Amino acid sequence: MNAKQTALQIIHFDHPERVLTGPPEHGLAFYGANHEGYGARPGDDGGGHHLPVGSHWTDIWGVRWHREHEGVMGFPRGHPLADLPEALKTYTWPDPDDPRICGRIYDQARDWDREATFLVGSHRDTLWEKSYMLVGMEAMMIDFHTEPEAVRELLHRIMDFHLGIARHYLATGVEMVRLSDDLGTQRGLLLSPRIVREFLVPEYRRLLALYKEHGVLVNFHSCGHVMPLLETFIDLGVDILNPIQATANDLPKLREMTQGRMALQGGVSSATIVRGPIDAIRDEVALRLWQLGPAGGYFCAADQGMPWPEPHIQALYESVELLGVYPLAPPKAHAAGKPGTVATAGNAVHRQN
Repeated sequence: MNAKQTALQIIHFDHPERVLTGPPEHGLAFYGANHEGYGARPGDDGGGHHLPVGSHWTDIWGVRWHREHEGVMGFPRGHPLADLPEALKTYTWPDPDDPRICGRIYDQARDWDREATFLVGSHRDTLWEKSYMLVGMEAMMIDFHTEPEAVRELLHRIMDFHLGIARHYLATGVEMVRLSDDLGTQRGLLLSPRIVREFLVPEYRRLLALYKEHGVLVNFHSCGHVMPLLETFIDLGVDILNPIQATANDLPKLREMTQGRMALQGGVSSATIVRGPIDAIRDEVALRLWQLGPAGGYFCAADQGMPWPEPHIQALYESVELLGVYPLAPPKAHAAGKPGTVATAGNAVHRQN
């Protein structure tokens, strides 16, 4: 059984042979998905996060970016829709059928090995994040309350774009899509459940309904504390939720609420992976496997993406390979005082020193 077949068993809680770190993917991304912009001259790639620290560029949405730190993506510093609702009257929306935007999707799909990997389309910054990049985060949070109709129009138009992109992904035979909106902080939601339910969910539903109609799997990324939204994700049809941040969620409770209903990916604390030592990484992998994976539905991976110390991230991969074979064994030792970890009833809480 190859990794793709195993991943399907994991997603469907169908007695997998082993735990993987994630589904094997052949990725597709429209031009602009990673904040690229149109080039000023022929051959100019228009900028992006690969540029050196200090670089500025404007993406396809008109958002101005500044890369300020090595190893970290740029930050949005100019917002073309900062003045809602007036700015909507003159704003020019990117066209998902523009060959500059959608053409690369078909180019990327050509060498897909359908037996070994899922063809996966990206909807990075799907809705909430795209809205605050266009408007500014503080202004967007205010506008939910002061300009609700303008916000609804903004979110609807953003999702119109993603629906257009979705039709191109579907034309290539996409099998899975990645959506992303960071909806949580370390201690709670960034937006209230009412705001998420009233403004975001109807738009998410438009996109997910299209994909579900075509049997496409959905992997949804949201950093932070997301437990109040678990039922919402399940109702929308999310198949995999990542990265289930260890320091922001009660992972055993999260597993209890999603068991048999939604697969999970992540859970291994980025703090542990950065700090090490390798024994601590291996111990945490063993703990997360036992907490989240005994009945399937779990991809054991880091709960953030960042430039890791190479020996540390390799230790994670090797630990999953070694320990993630069914039937899973309970962790042998998570004694109090082990570096970086406090043993608690069914959970590991990482010190933030």
